[in-house]
Amino acid sequence: MKKTVLHGLLTAFLLFNFFEATSQSTTASVKTGASSASLPAPFATKSVARFSNVIGWSNNKTPKAPEGFVVTEFARDLRNPRWIYVAPNGDIFVSEANTEPKGTKKVAAVASGKAKSQELGKSANRITLFRDTNRDGKPDVRQTFLEGLNQPFGMLVLNNSFYVANTDGLLRFPYKAGQTKMTVPGKKIVNLPAGGYNNHWTRNLLASPDGRKIYISVGSGSNVGENGMQYEVRRAAILEVNPDGTGERIYADGLRNPVGMDWLPGTRTLYTAVNERDELGDELVPDYLTSVRQGGFYGWPYAYFGKTEDPRRKGERPDLVKKSLAPDVALGAHTASLGLAFYDQKAFPARYRNGAFIGQHGSWNRSQLSGYKVVFVPFSNGKPGKPEDFLTGFIADLEKREVYGRPVGVAVLPDGSMLVADDAGNRIWRVAKK
Repeated sequence: MKKTVLHGLLTAFLLFNFFEATSQSTTASVKTGASSASLPAPFATKSVARFSNVIGWSNNKTPKAPEGFVVTEFARDLRNPRWIYVAPNGDIFVSEANTEPKGTKKVAAVASGKAKSQELGKSANRITLFRDTNRDGKPDVRQTFLEGLNQPFGMLVLNNSFYVANTDGLLRFPYKAGQTKMTVPGKKIVNLPAGGYNNHWTRNLLASPDGRKIYISVGSGSNVGENGMQYEVRRAAILEVNPDGTGERIYADGLRNPVGMDWLPGTRTLYTAVNERDELGDELVPDYLTSVRQGGFYGWPYAYFGKTEDPRRKGERPDLVKKSLAPDVALGAHTASLGLAFYDQKAFPARYRNGAFIGQHGSWNRSQLSGYKVVFVPFSNGKPGKPEDFLTGFIADLEKREVYGRPVGVAVLPDGSMLVADDAGNRIWRVAKK
């Protein structure tokens, strides 16, 4: 009798701990985006448009970093600085561009020193070079490197060439390390589908670790394929090409707007930050950070977070819903998670090494603002953990929806400091260890 009771109590105890552990595991899984179990139903809340009002930075204001870090202004008075690229020699290139009004005339990129600078709408359409020769955190060289571009974003130095990803194509220019201005014309080596939903005109670049391939991120041309999938060819994807532009193939797709790309340090594992779909409610669909599997399909537009079918495309492609891969880390709905850089230096405390910094440009399709910060995702043994706030203070007044600026691109410098592009505040911020 006593044995039976004890056995029953022991069984109950073990079952309780099993379900408790399972519950905790599921909760942790959901927090890092490996499961869609806790996502709300579509349209659980009304889809609303709540745009922020950018009021700009006063002279004594900066974003806020954790204790032990200092934030300073690296550069100001730029025009929508969106992306930062650090060349092998330490030169810093910043692309300045933004969404242009419909109907604005497009022109081909011009690199000649004799060419006239031409603005397209309100976009600067240029690349500015910064050089911190004294290594004191303040650039002593600032020079327009390239202008007359067509909404440039990603940049790359590879094999004595300088690459620029315009919204409509990949350009290649002959380049010598240390030059401060491009004086010869470039060549378009890949045509890309232009334009896109909201800010999906951005095209980013990343070289493979061995330099034999170039990866190009191309966002969707719509929210959820509402214009017809015939207009989404080679979109919502990461393309792979040879350095001369040949050999194009789709490396992975179903990625609604993959902007930031980087390699997990010491590996050949590609990661991307993805800006997910709108108009399903406040908490759908979370943006995410994910490793990218060659040939993988990540759901857009038919499914999200694995095999959760989008009700707006219900029953259309069950085959693609079935093969849809779940992303690794949820980053919050409508945060516009765009920037991505792994920390591969040693100046920051050890816990930041090999972790990912992600620039969140901020929401417009949510009843209360989300994003408007840089978050950090720690990695341990090559696996991502829970996102945490790192650079905040961009929101001035939550109730009034006032913001000082909006972070986008992040880049780690050779000295271990980090730069953050604030395209609405027209500044570049530097974050360093005290």
